[in-house]
Amino acid sequence: MERVVETLCHASAGLVESRVLAMNTRFETSEESRDGVQVTRVGTIGTVGSVAISPGFPLALGRADADLIIFHEPNPWALLSYAIAHPRPRLVIWYHSDVVRHPLQYALFYAPVARPAYRRAQKFIVSSPALADHAAALEPYRERVAIVPFGIDPAHWTAGRAAAQPFVLFAGRHVAYKGVDVLLRAVAGTAIQAVIAGDGPKRSDWEALARALGVSAQVRFTGDVSDAELRELMETCAVLVLPSVTRAEAFGYVQLEAMACAKPVVSTDVASGVSWVNQHERTGLVVKAGDAGALRVGLERLLSNEALRRRYGHAGRARVEQEFTLVRLRERLAALYEDMGLC
Repeated sequence: MERVVETLCHASAGLVESRVLAMNTRFETSEESRDGVQVTRVGTIGTVGSVAISPGFPLALGRADADLIIFHEPNPWALLSYAIAHPRPRLVIWYHSDVVRHPLQYALFYAPVARPAYRRAQKFIVSSPALADHAAALEPYRERVAIVPFGIDPAHWTAGRAAAQPFVLFAGRHVAYKGVDVLLRAVAGTAIQAVIAGDGPKRSDWEALARALGVSAQVRFTGDVSDAELRELMETCAVLVLPSVTRAEAFGYVQLEAMACAKPVVSTDVASGVSWVNQHERTGLVVKAGDAGALRVGLERLLSNEALRRRYGHAGRARVEQEFTLVRLRERLAALYEDMGLC
């Protein structure tokens, strides 16, 4: 979500003035300017689960001097802050993904917090037609839904050199819905080499699982990597793998980066926009979510066929250049802002 917000600010430059209000990872509130965008990070006192607690956020939101507020959701504390502060500017909700909870838990705890903002939102933005179709929470607001796919600068991602030994790459936050445990089981008993980049609460569990499955020699956990290190991994991997197991994986932004590097993707058939981005048998393969055997077959098929990898990779690069550039994103944002009367 943070990367998307940064990209949207860049793509909106010259169309509107963007300011970012976010929650800090520390107690202090800080302000800075990043590439001409004012960023305010409101102090937090801790977290409950994955939710940051920021007592000062409702006040900061209520003081927002803006013509339009764009909420990036899921964001329960921001939604609660909105219900408390009742800020006056118009509201758009950028709906990144479903909140995957037991229906009763969602109805009792999340929906009441979300309802004030959802009822007032003039538009809901989603990143793909598939998410617009599948998002149950948006069912009452279908007439307000607009589709604005994400975009990247392909020039930052080039088709690079091949690694001495082909490997598959996972890059992302280490949380349960990412399905790295399925990837580890898919690798077991094969010669597949994998690099798992990123960090998060499931990392230690997944490292323990790798040891238990006897694949530690085949799998390298890198921890967090810099942008330059991620580019190098993207340019040298044979395949990007996105083994997600729930629709909490709504788009798979990392797929765009791999496709821009002309790398094929193996993703899963979660009910979201993932399979709209990576098209089966065109830019990569889509396999059954949670099925280690199906994932193994898909990875081995691509690793054993360089010509197929090259064909899918070139198609992926072409898809990014046609559909997912910053220029296309800027055009879509300009249409949105014009519709909202901002430019």
